[in-house]
Amino acid sequence: MQTHDYYIRRCLQIAKNGLGTTRPNPMVGAVIVHDNRIIGEGYTSPYGGPHAEVNAINAVKDKSLLKKSTIYVLLEPCSHFGKTPPCSDLIIKHNIPNVVIGCIDDNPEVAGKGIAKLKAHGCNVIVGVLEKECKDHLKRFFTFLNKKRPYIILKWAETQDGFIAPLSKDEQKPVWITNIYSRQLVHKWRAEEQAILVGTNTVIADNPSLTVRDYEGENPIRIVLDNTNKLNKNYNVFDASAKTIQFTNNELDFDKPTASQICSALYQHNLNSVIIEGGSKTLQTFINENLWDEARVFIGKTEFKEGVKAPILKKARLISEQNILDDFLKIYKND
Repeated sequence: MQTHDYYIRRCLQIAKNGLGTTRPNPMVGAVIVHDNRIIGEGYTSPYGGPHAEVNAINAVKDKSLLKKSTIYVLLEPCSHFGKTPPCSDLIIKHNIPNVVIGCIDDNPEVAGKGIAKLKAHGCNVIVGVLEKECKDHLKRFFTFLNKKRPYIILKWAETQDGFIAPLSKDEQKPVWITNIYSRQLVHKWRAEEQAILVGTNTVIADNPSLTVRDYEGENPIRIVLDNTNKLNKNYNVFDASAKTIQFTNNELDFDKPTASQICSALYQHNLNSVIIEGGSKTLQTFINENLWDEARVFIGKTEFKEGVKAPILKKARLISEQNILDDFLKIYKND
């Protein structure tokens, strides 16, 4: 007989299909097992659609088997009415006797109430299977709930000799440090996060679009810092391809530490993740205020000899590294 870990791992696997589409809802996976055989599985639909449990139950052809089955789900089934009815009610309606849950939902509207409802109706409930893995998978959701800010990913590319940009250039466009495959990966990452943020200098120097062009997916919301009110609407970040939120000195006090102010503002906009692709100054601001969760750093094969120095990470733990042809990618977590 397969273990509970096995089926929760399957939940984790299929939940990733919702990356970039469920936000701000968590991306959850659910699996229904009868006699050690999966008879239905599902993951969270794009925002406003059915949750994972609903899709898993709908996938079961013979509903009579549900009365003798176990449903595995990454996150505690909801117990309140939101965009959709409570998933705990649906489990009870179909008389599913066994429920195995990866982790409790910290949302105050749920937070153990779904489990209590299931138990009150006679369900056998097991909680905390692969809890650490489930919470890490749901890092955007839990960071937003518990820290009252988005999950923050820093991203930059630096040369072999540690520069992020040249001191000067002839054209108003990026000077590429990485190859086309690394740049496509960045576009994939953009599609996975709810927002992307840059500072004034990056907009002026590179005139970026900050959209998903080399990968299939939804454009993130563009966050532009404009501390001197220099930016006019002719820059690409203000075109119609994606929503843009502009923070000027009317919204932020740029004479004080800004990262915490930005995080509070993004939280008010209900944004649960942001990838920061700004220049060295913007990136270092978040590092210095210790407001970052992940850093993804490309090292290209080029050298500038002189230029704008790359940010310096603090409290960083290297969790993975890989080659992308002649580029090198290092990913860090904030310790």
